[in-house]
Amino acid sequence: MSSGSSELSGDPAVRGTGSPGTPEGRPVLHRGLKVLGTIFIVLSAVTPASSVFIIAPGVLAQAGTGAVWSFLAAAVIGVFMAFVYAELSSAFPLTGGEYAITARTLGKGAGFLTLGLVLVSNLLILAVIALGVGTYLGVLFDGLDAAVVAAVTVVAAALLAVLDIKVNALVTGVFLAIEMVALVVVTVLGFVHVERPLTDLLLSPQVLDPGSGLAPASIGLIIAATAIAIFAYNGYGSAVYFGEETRDAHRKLAVIILWSLGITVVAEIVPVTAVLMGAADLEALLGSENMIGQFVVSRGGETLNTVISLAIAVAIVNAVIAIMLLSARLLFSTGRDSTWPGPVSRALATIHPRFGTPWVATLTAGVLATACCFLDLTLLLVATGTSLAVLYGALCVAAIAGRRNGSTAHAAYRMPLFPLPPIVVLGALAYVLYQTAADPEFGRPSIVAAVVVLAVSGLYYVAVLRRRGGWRLSDAAQG
Repeated sequence: MSSGSSELSGDPAVRGTGSPGTPEGRPVLHRGLKVLGTIFIVLSAVTPASSVFIIAPGVLAQAGTGAVWSFLAAAVIGVFMAFVYAELSSAFPLTGGEYAITARTLGKGAGFLTLGLVLVSNLLILAVIALGVGTYLGVLFDGLDAAVVAAVTVVAAALLAVLDIKVNALVTGVFLAIEMVALVVVTVLGFVHVERPLTDLLLSPQVLDPGSGLAPASIGLIIAATAIAIFAYNGYGSAVYFGEETRDAHRKLAVIILWSLGITVVAEIVPVTAVLMGAADLEALLGSENMIGQFVVSRGGETLNTVISLAIAVAIVNAVIAIMLLSARLLFSTGRDSTWPGPVSRALATIHPRFGTPWVATLTAGVLATACCFLDLTLLLVATGTSLAVLYGALCVAAIAGRRNGSTAHAAYRMPLFPLPPIVVLGALAYVLYQTAADPEFGRPSIVAAVVVLAVSGLYYVAVLRRRGGWRLSDAAQG
Protein backbone atom coordinates (compact mmCIF):
# COMPACT_ATOMS: atom_id res chain seq x y z
CA MET A 1 0.00 0.00 0.00
CA SER A 2 1.04 3.66 -0.37
CA SER A 3 2.94 5.52 2.31
CA GLY A 4 -0.22 7.51 3.03
CA SER A 5 -1.88 4.48 4.58
CA SER A 6 -0.84 1.50 6.66
CA GLU A 7 -0.63 -2.23 6.33
CA LEU A 8 -3.69 -3.70 7.96
CA SER A 9 -3.38 -7.14 9.43
CA GLY A 10 -4.15 -9.20 12.46
CA ASP A 11 -0.92 -9.45 14.42
CA PRO A 12 -0.10 -12.79 16.02
CA ALA A 13 0.70 -10.99 19.25
CA VAL A 14 -2.97 -10.35 19.86
CA ARG A 15 -4.61 -13.27 18.08
CA GLY A 16 -6.62 -15.57 20.23
CA THR A 17 -7.57 -12.86 22.73
CA GLY A 18 -10.94 -12.06 21.19
CA SER A 19 -14.31 -13.66 21.72
CA PRO A 20 -15.16 -16.85 19.86
CA GLY A 21 -16.08 -16.25 16.26
CA THR A 22 -14.29 -12.92 15.86
CA PRO A 23 -12.54 -12.47 12.50
CA GLU A 24 -9.14 -14.22 12.52
CA GLY A 25 -9.28 -14.37 16.34
CA ARG A 26 -8.85 -10.61 16.66
CA PRO A 27 -10.44 -9.02 19.75
CA VAL A 28 -13.68 -7.25 18.89
CA LEU A 29 -15.65 -4.95 21.17
CA HIS A 30 -19.38 -5.43 21.69
CA ARG A 31 -21.36 -3.17 19.37
CA GLY A 32 -24.15 -2.24 21.76
CA LEU A 33 -24.39 1.57 21.56
CA LYS A 34 -27.07 3.47 19.72
CA VAL A 35 -26.72 7.11 18.71
CA LEU A 36 -28.20 8.53 21.92
CA GLY A 37 -25.99 6.42 24.17
CA THR A 38 -22.85 7.53 22.37
CA ILE A 39 -23.97 11.16 22.55
CA PHE A 40 -24.42 10.80 26.33
CA ILE A 41 -20.85 9.61 26.73
CA VAL A 42 -19.40 12.20 24.34
CA LEU A 43 -21.21 15.11 26.01
CA SER A 44 -20.06 13.81 29.38
CA ALA A 45 -16.48 13.98 28.12
CA VAL A 46 -17.08 17.56 26.96
CA THR A 47 -18.76 18.35 30.32
CA PRO A 48 -20.44 21.68 29.42
CA ALA A 49 -21.13 22.59 33.06
CA SER A 50 -17.48 22.25 34.01
CA SER A 51 -16.53 24.36 31.00
CA VAL A 52 -18.94 27.11 32.03
CA PHE A 53 -17.75 27.19 35.64
CA ILE A 54 -14.03 26.52 35.12
CA ILE A 55 -12.99 27.53 31.58
CA ALA A 56 -15.49 30.28 30.72
CA PRO A 57 -14.20 32.59 33.50
CA GLY A 58 -10.86 32.64 31.68
CA VAL A 59 -12.64 33.91 28.58
CA LEU A 60 -14.54 36.49 30.64
CA ALA A 61 -11.37 37.69 32.36
CA GLN A 62 -9.70 38.33 29.01
CA ALA A 63 -12.60 39.60 26.87
CA GLY A 64 -15.16 40.80 29.42
CA THR A 65 -18.63 40.99 27.91
CA GLY A 66 -16.92 40.48 24.54
CA ALA A 67 -16.78 36.83 25.60
CA VAL A 68 -20.06 36.36 23.74
CA TRP A 69 -18.22 37.14 20.50
CA SER A 70 -15.35 34.90 21.56
CA PHE A 71 -17.67 31.95 22.10
CA LEU A 72 -19.44 32.63 18.80
CA ALA A 73 -16.14 32.74 16.90
CA ALA A 74 -15.00 29.56 18.65
CA ALA A 75 -18.27 27.92 17.62
CA VAL A 76 -17.55 28.64 13.96
CA ILE A 77 -14.08 27.11 14.30
CA GLY A 78 -15.66 24.23 16.21
CA VAL A 79 -18.09 23.54 13.37
CA PHE A 80 -15.24 23.41 10.87
CA MET A 81 -13.24 21.09 13.15
CA ALA A 82 -16.33 18.93 13.65
CA PHE A 83 -16.56 18.60 9.84
CA VAL A 84 -12.97 17.33 9.85
CA TYR A 85 -13.65 14.85 12.65
CA ALA A 86 -16.89 13.70 11.02
CA GLU A 87 -15.31 12.89 7.66
CA LEU A 88 -12.27 11.15 9.12
CA SER A 89 -14.34 9.20 11.66
CA SER A 90 -16.76 7.98 9.00
CA ALA A 91 -13.77 6.70 7.03
CA PHE A 92 -12.04 5.10 10.02
CA PRO A 93 -14.51 4.45 12.87
CA LEU A 94 -11.81 2.79 14.93
CA THR A 95 -11.33 2.74 18.68
CA GLY A 96 -7.76 3.98 18.23
CA GLY A 97 -9.22 7.38 17.46
CA GLU A 98 -6.87 10.04 16.17
CA TYR A 99 -3.78 7.87 15.93
CA ALA A 100 -5.62 5.22 13.92
CA ILE A 101 -6.77 7.95 11.53
CA THR A 102 -3.44 9.71 11.05
CA ALA A 103 -1.61 6.40 10.63
CA ARG A 104 -3.91 5.51 7.75
CA THR A 105 -3.79 8.90 6.04
CA LEU A 106 -0.35 10.36 6.80
CA GLY A 107 1.62 7.18 7.38
CA LYS A 108 2.59 5.04 10.35
CA GLY A 109 5.31 7.37 11.61
CA ALA A 110 2.89 10.30 11.90
CA GLY A 111 0.35 7.95 13.43
CA PHE A 112 2.70 6.86 16.17
CA LEU A 113 3.67 10.44 17.00
CA THR A 114 -0.05 11.17 17.35
CA LEU A 115 -0.46 8.12 19.57
CA GLY A 116 2.25 9.29 21.95
CA LEU A 117 0.73 12.73 22.25
CA VAL A 118 -2.84 11.50 22.72
CA LEU A 119 -1.93 8.73 25.16
CA VAL A 120 0.03 11.02 27.49
CA SER A 121 -2.53 13.79 27.20
CA ASN A 122 -5.56 11.59 27.96
CA LEU A 123 -4.02 9.99 31.04
CA LEU A 124 -2.85 13.31 32.44
CA ILE A 125 -6.15 15.05 31.68
CA LEU A 126 -7.94 12.35 33.67
CA ALA A 127 -5.93 13.44 36.69
CA VAL A 128 -6.40 17.16 35.98
CA ILE A 129 -10.16 16.82 35.83
CA ALA A 130 -10.38 14.51 38.83
CA LEU A 131 -8.43 17.03 40.94
CA GLY A 132 -11.39 19.41 40.55
CA VAL A 133 -13.78 17.10 42.41
CA GLY A 134 -12.40 17.99 45.82
CA THR A 135 -12.71 21.71 45.10
CA TYR A 136 -16.47 21.53 44.59
CA LEU A 137 -17.08 18.95 47.30
CA GLY A 138 -15.31 21.38 49.64
CA VAL A 139 -18.57 23.33 49.99
CA LEU A 140 -19.78 20.49 52.25
CA PHE A 141 -16.58 18.90 53.52
CA ASP A 142 -13.73 21.05 54.76
CA GLY A 143 -10.12 19.95 54.60
CA LEU A 144 -10.45 17.42 51.80
CA ASP A 145 -7.17 16.24 50.29
CA ALA A 146 -7.58 17.02 46.59
CA ALA A 147 -5.15 14.33 45.45
CA VAL A 148 -6.79 11.60 47.53
CA VAL A 149 -10.29 12.58 46.40
CA ALA A 150 -9.08 12.61 42.79
CA ALA A 151 -7.47 9.18 43.15
CA VAL A 152 -10.63 7.68 44.67
CA THR A 153 -12.68 9.21 41.85
CA VAL A 154 -10.40 7.74 39.18
CA VAL A 155 -10.44 4.28 40.79
CA ALA A 156 -14.25 4.31 41.03
CA ALA A 157 -14.51 5.46 37.40
CA ALA A 158 -12.20 2.65 36.25
CA LEU A 159 -14.23 -0.01 38.06
CA LEU A 160 -17.46 1.34 36.56
CA ALA A 161 -15.88 1.54 33.09
CA VAL A 162 -15.21 -2.20 33.14
CA LEU A 163 -18.97 -2.82 33.00
CA ASP A 164 -20.98 -3.07 29.79
CA ILE A 165 -20.76 0.07 27.67
CA LYS A 166 -24.57 0.41 27.75
CA VAL A 167 -24.45 0.60 31.55
CA ASN A 168 -21.88 3.38 31.31
CA ALA A 169 -24.01 5.20 28.74
CA LEU A 170 -26.94 5.09 31.18
CA VAL A 171 -24.85 6.30 34.13
CA THR A 172 -23.26 9.14 32.17
CA GLY A 173 -26.69 10.06 30.80
CA VAL A 174 -28.11 10.46 34.32
CA PHE A 175 -25.12 12.49 35.50
CA LEU A 176 -25.28 14.58 32.32
CA ALA A 177 -28.90 15.43 33.08
CA ILE A 178 -27.85 16.74 36.51
CA GLU A 179 -25.20 19.06 35.08
CA MET A 180 -27.59 20.29 32.38
CA VAL A 181 -30.14 21.16 35.07
CA ALA A 182 -27.43 23.20 36.83
CA LEU A 183 -26.82 25.13 33.60
CA VAL A 184 -30.55 25.72 33.16
CA VAL A 185 -30.73 27.15 36.70
CA VAL A 186 -27.84 29.54 35.98
CA THR A 187 -29.52 30.58 32.72
CA VAL A 188 -32.86 31.25 34.42
CA LEU A 189 -31.16 33.33 37.13
CA GLY A 190 -29.67 35.54 34.43
CA PHE A 191 -32.68 35.94 32.18
CA VAL A 192 -35.10 36.59 35.08
CA HIS A 193 -32.96 39.50 36.31
CA VAL A 194 -31.82 41.18 33.09
CA GLU A 195 -29.64 44.22 33.84
CA ARG A 196 -28.41 44.95 30.30
CA PRO A 197 -29.66 43.96 26.85
CA LEU A 198 -27.89 41.56 24.54
CA THR A 199 -27.20 44.43 22.14
CA ASP A 200 -24.94 46.04 24.77
CA LEU A 201 -22.85 42.89 24.94
CA LEU A 202 -22.57 42.64 21.17
CA LEU A 203 -22.22 46.29 20.18
CA SER A 204 -20.42 47.75 23.20
CA PRO A 205 -18.36 44.97 24.81
CA GLN A 206 -16.54 45.94 28.00
CA VAL A 207 -13.59 44.48 29.86
CA LEU A 208 -12.33 45.07 33.39
CA ASP A 209 -9.37 47.41 33.59
CA PRO A 210 -7.86 46.98 37.08
CA GLY A 211 -6.81 50.62 37.14
CA SER A 212 -9.94 52.35 35.87
CA GLY A 213 -12.86 49.92 36.08
CA LEU A 214 -14.76 48.97 32.95
CA ALA A 215 -13.27 49.88 29.57
CA PRO A 216 -14.08 49.02 25.95
CA ALA A 217 -12.96 45.51 24.95
CA SER A 218 -10.73 45.59 21.89
CA ILE A 219 -11.01 43.19 18.98
CA GLY A 220 -7.56 41.89 19.89
CA LEU A 221 -8.70 40.86 23.36
CA ILE A 222 -11.79 39.17 21.96
CA ILE A 223 -9.73 37.24 19.41
CA ALA A 224 -7.20 36.22 22.05
CA ALA A 225 -10.01 34.95 24.30
CA THR A 226 -11.36 32.90 21.39
CA ALA A 227 -8.36 30.61 21.81
CA ILE A 228 -9.60 29.71 25.31
CA ALA A 229 -13.21 29.33 24.12
CA ILE A 230 -12.12 26.78 21.50
CA PHE A 231 -10.91 24.49 24.28
CA ALA A 232 -14.17 24.97 26.21
CA TYR A 233 -16.01 23.18 23.39
CA ASN A 234 -13.47 20.37 23.00
CA GLY A 235 -14.52 16.73 23.30
CA TYR A 236 -17.08 16.24 20.53
CA GLY A 237 -14.51 14.33 18.47
CA SER A 238 -14.18 11.65 21.15
CA ALA A 239 -17.11 9.87 19.49
CA VAL A 240 -14.60 8.08 17.25
CA TYR A 241 -13.25 6.11 20.23
CA PHE A 242 -16.61 4.35 20.42
CA GLY A 243 -16.77 3.65 16.70
CA GLU A 244 -16.39 -0.09 17.23
CA GLU A 245 -19.19 -0.14 19.81
CA THR A 246 -21.70 2.10 18.01
CA ARG A 247 -24.13 0.53 15.59
CA ASP A 248 -23.74 1.60 11.96
CA ALA A 249 -20.79 3.69 13.09
CA HIS A 250 -19.44 4.60 9.67
CA ARG A 251 -22.71 6.45 9.01
CA LYS A 252 -23.72 7.52 12.51
CA LEU A 253 -20.48 8.94 13.93
CA ALA A 254 -20.71 12.08 11.81
CA VAL A 255 -24.23 12.70 13.12
CA ILE A 256 -23.08 12.11 16.70
CA ILE A 257 -20.13 14.49 16.37
CA LEU A 258 -22.15 17.31 14.81
CA TRP A 259 -25.03 16.97 17.29
CA SER A 260 -22.60 16.82 20.21
CA LEU A 261 -20.94 20.05 19.13
CA GLY A 262 -24.28 21.77 18.56
CA ILE A 263 -25.58 20.82 22.01
CA THR A 264 -22.27 21.84 23.57
CA VAL A 265 -22.31 25.29 21.99
CA VAL A 266 -25.87 25.99 23.15
CA ALA A 267 -25.22 24.55 26.62
CA GLU A 268 -22.22 26.83 27.13
CA ILE A 269 -22.91 30.07 25.29
CA VAL A 270 -26.49 30.52 26.58
CA PRO A 271 -25.68 30.45 30.33
CA VAL A 272 -22.56 32.59 29.81
CA THR A 273 -24.69 35.15 27.98
CA ALA A 274 -27.36 34.96 30.71
CA VAL A 275 -24.76 35.64 33.41
CA LEU A 276 -23.43 38.70 31.56
CA MET A 277 -26.93 40.04 30.96
CA GLY A 278 -28.11 39.37 34.52
CA ALA A 279 -25.12 40.36 36.65
CA ALA A 280 -26.14 43.18 38.99
CA ASP A 281 -22.57 44.53 39.22
CA LEU A 282 -20.57 43.77 36.10
CA GLU A 283 -17.35 45.11 37.57
CA ALA A 284 -17.68 42.90 40.65
CA LEU A 285 -18.45 39.89 38.46
CA LEU A 286 -15.41 40.31 36.22
CA GLY A 287 -13.19 40.98 39.22
CA SER A 288 -14.27 37.87 41.12
CA GLU A 289 -12.02 34.82 41.45
CA ASN A 290 -15.10 32.60 41.09
CA MET A 291 -17.22 34.49 38.58
CA ILE A 292 -20.08 32.06 37.99
CA GLY A 293 -20.21 31.12 41.67
CA GLN A 294 -20.32 34.81 42.62
CA PHE A 295 -23.21 35.32 40.22
CA VAL A 296 -25.16 32.36 41.63
CA VAL A 297 -24.67 33.61 45.20
CA SER A 298 -25.74 37.16 44.31
CA ARG A 299 -28.91 36.00 42.53
CA GLY A 300 -29.80 32.74 44.29
CA GLY A 301 -28.08 32.75 47.66
CA GLU A 302 -25.54 30.52 49.39
CA THR A 303 -27.80 27.46 49.59
CA LEU A 304 -28.39 27.41 45.85
CA ASN A 305 -24.67 27.90 45.27
CA THR A 306 -23.97 24.85 47.43
CA VAL A 307 -26.43 22.76 45.41
CA ILE A 308 -24.95 24.00 42.13
CA SER A 309 -21.42 23.29 43.38
CA LEU A 310 -22.40 19.70 44.12
CA ALA A 311 -23.87 19.43 40.62
CA ILE A 312 -20.54 20.61 39.20
CA ALA A 313 -18.77 17.95 41.26
CA VAL A 314 -21.11 15.41 39.66
CA ALA A 315 -20.26 16.84 36.23
CA ILE A 316 -16.55 16.44 36.90
CA VAL A 317 -17.02 12.85 38.08
CA ASN A 318 -19.05 12.22 34.93
CA ALA A 319 -16.24 13.60 32.78
CA VAL A 320 -13.75 11.32 34.53
CA ILE A 321 -15.94 8.31 33.72
CA ALA A 322 -16.30 9.31 30.06
CA ILE A 323 -12.61 10.05 29.56
CA MET A 324 -11.74 6.81 31.34
CA LEU A 325 -13.87 4.97 28.78
CA LEU A 326 -12.11 6.52 25.80
CA SER A 327 -8.64 6.22 27.36
CA ALA A 328 -9.26 2.52 27.96
CA ARG A 329 -10.24 2.05 24.33
CA LEU A 330 -7.13 3.88 23.21
CA LEU A 331 -4.96 1.54 25.29
CA PHE A 332 -6.93 -1.46 24.00
CA SER A 333 -6.24 -0.40 20.43
CA THR A 334 -2.50 -0.07 21.12
CA GLY A 335 -2.52 -3.63 22.43
CA ARG A 336 -4.40 -4.94 19.43
CA ASP A 337 -1.88 -3.19 17.20
CA SER A 338 1.00 -4.89 19.07
CA THR A 339 2.51 -1.55 20.01
CA TRP A 340 4.17 -2.92 23.14
CA PRO A 341 6.08 -6.12 23.99
CA GLY A 342 4.01 -9.25 23.31
CA PRO A 343 2.70 -10.01 26.84
CA VAL A 344 1.72 -6.37 27.43
CA SER A 345 -0.05 -6.08 24.08
CA ARG A 346 -1.93 -9.34 24.59
CA ALA A 347 -3.09 -8.23 28.04
CA LEU A 348 -4.26 -4.81 26.87
CA ALA A 349 -6.20 -6.40 24.00
CA THR A 350 -8.14 -8.71 26.32
CA ILE A 351 -11.93 -8.44 26.17
CA HIS A 352 -14.08 -9.23 29.22
CA PRO A 353 -16.06 -12.40 28.42
CA ARG A 354 -19.28 -11.08 29.96
CA PHE A 355 -19.23 -7.31 29.49
CA GLY A 356 -17.47 -7.20 26.12
CA THR A 357 -15.22 -4.37 27.32
CA PRO A 358 -11.41 -3.98 27.32
CA TRP A 359 -11.16 -4.62 31.05
CA VAL A 360 -7.37 -4.91 31.39
CA ALA A 361 -6.85 -1.74 29.38
CA THR A 362 -9.47 -0.02 31.54
CA LEU A 363 -7.83 -0.98 34.81
CA THR A 364 -4.42 -0.07 33.42
CA ALA A 365 -5.68 3.39 32.49
CA GLY A 366 -7.11 3.67 35.99
CA VAL A 367 -3.82 2.76 37.66
CA LEU A 368 -1.79 5.16 35.52
CA ALA A 369 -4.25 8.05 35.95
CA THR A 370 -4.45 7.42 39.72
CA ALA A 371 -0.68 7.77 39.99
CA CYS A 372 -0.87 11.03 38.02
CA CYS A 373 -3.29 12.47 40.59
CA PHE A 374 -0.35 12.86 42.98
CA LEU A 375 1.71 14.92 40.52
CA ASP A 376 1.88 18.71 40.72
CA LEU A 377 -1.14 20.29 39.02
CA THR A 378 0.96 22.91 37.26
CA LEU A 379 3.13 20.16 35.79
CA LEU A 380 0.02 18.33 34.57
CA LEU A 381 -1.36 21.47 32.94
CA VAL A 382 1.94 22.31 31.26
CA ALA A 383 2.28 18.76 29.95
CA THR A 384 -1.15 18.88 28.30
CA GLY A 385 -1.42 22.56 27.38
CA THR A 386 -0.35 22.37 23.73
CA SER A 387 -1.42 18.82 22.91
CA LEU A 388 -4.90 19.67 21.66
CA ALA A 389 -3.68 22.31 19.20
CA VAL A 390 -1.12 19.90 17.76
CA LEU A 391 -3.71 17.12 17.57
CA TYR A 392 -6.25 19.31 15.78
CA GLY A 393 -3.55 20.39 13.35
CA ALA A 394 -2.60 16.79 12.58
CA LEU A 395 -6.22 15.90 11.85
CA CYS A 396 -6.68 18.88 9.55
CA VAL A 397 -3.60 17.83 7.58
CA ALA A 398 -4.93 14.25 7.59
CA ALA A 399 -8.24 15.40 6.12
CA ILE A 400 -6.49 17.22 3.29
CA ALA A 401 -4.06 14.36 2.66
CA GLY A 402 -6.87 11.80 2.79
CA ARG A 403 -8.67 13.54 -0.04
CA ARG A 404 -5.48 13.81 -2.09
CA ASN A 405 -4.18 10.26 -1.68
CA GLY A 406 -7.62 8.64 -1.70
CA SER A 407 -7.32 7.01 1.73
CA THR A 408 -10.63 8.59 2.83
CA ALA A 409 -12.45 8.09 -0.47
CA HIS A 410 -14.72 5.48 1.15
CA ALA A 411 -15.92 7.89 3.88
CA ALA A 412 -19.70 7.84 4.34
CA TYR A 413 -19.64 11.56 5.21
CA ARG A 414 -17.99 14.25 3.12
CA MET A 415 -17.53 17.65 4.72
CA PRO A 416 -19.04 20.68 2.95
CA LEU A 417 -16.90 23.58 1.67
CA PHE A 418 -13.75 21.45 1.46
CA PRO A 419 -10.89 22.43 1.77
CA LEU A 420 -12.04 25.56 3.63
CA PRO A 421 -12.78 23.93 7.04
CA PRO A 422 -9.32 22.39 7.66
CA ILE A 423 -7.56 25.47 6.28
CA VAL A 424 -9.51 27.84 8.54
CA VAL A 425 -8.84 25.65 11.58
CA LEU A 426 -5.13 25.47 10.74
CA GLY A 427 -5.03 29.26 10.61
CA ALA A 428 -6.77 29.51 13.98
CA LEU A 429 -4.41 26.96 15.48
CA ALA A 430 -1.39 28.87 14.18
CA TYR A 431 -2.69 31.90 16.08
CA VAL A 432 -3.28 29.80 19.21
CA LEU A 433 0.29 28.50 19.08
CA TYR A 434 1.58 32.04 18.52
CA GLN A 435 -0.26 33.21 21.63
CA THR A 436 1.01 30.17 23.53
CA ALA A 437 4.61 30.84 22.56
CA ALA A 438 4.25 34.43 23.75
CA ASP A 439 3.57 33.23 27.30
CA PRO A 440 6.94 32.50 28.98
CA GLU A 441 5.46 31.13 32.23
CA PHE A 442 3.05 28.51 30.91
CA GLY A 443 2.84 28.60 27.13
CA ARG A 444 6.46 28.02 26.16
CA PRO A 445 6.99 25.20 28.68
CA SER A 446 3.83 23.51 27.35
CA ILE A 447 5.22 23.65 23.81
CA VAL A 448 8.49 22.19 25.04
CA ALA A 449 6.55 19.41 26.82
CA ALA A 450 4.70 18.54 23.61
CA VAL A 451 7.97 18.45 21.66
CA VAL A 452 9.51 16.13 24.28
CA VAL A 453 6.54 13.73 24.07
CA LEU A 454 6.77 13.72 20.26
CA ALA A 455 10.53 13.13 20.40
CA VAL A 456 10.22 10.21 22.82
CA SER A 457 7.42 8.72 20.70
CA GLY A 458 9.53 9.05 17.57
CA LEU A 459 12.50 7.41 19.28
CA TYR A 460 10.38 4.43 20.39
CA TYR A 461 8.96 4.06 16.88
CA VAL A 462 12.39 4.05 15.25
CA ALA A 463 14.33 2.11 17.88
CA VAL A 464 11.71 -0.51 18.74
CA LEU A 465 8.89 -0.85 16.23
CA ARG A 466 10.87 -0.38 13.03
CA ARG A 467 13.72 -2.60 14.25
CA ARG A 468 11.33 -5.47 14.89
CA GLY A 469 9.85 -5.20 11.41
CA GLY A 470 7.44 -2.31 11.57
CA TRP A 471 4.20 -1.33 13.24
CA ARG A 472 1.35 -3.44 11.93
CA LEU A 473 -2.09 -1.95 12.41
CA SER A 474 -4.96 -4.36 12.91
CA ASP A 475 -8.15 -3.92 10.98
CA ALA A 476 -11.44 -4.12 12.85
CA ALA A 477 -14.87 -5.42 12.01
CA GLN A 478 -17.14 -2.72 10.66
CA GLY A 479 -20.76 -2.41 11.64
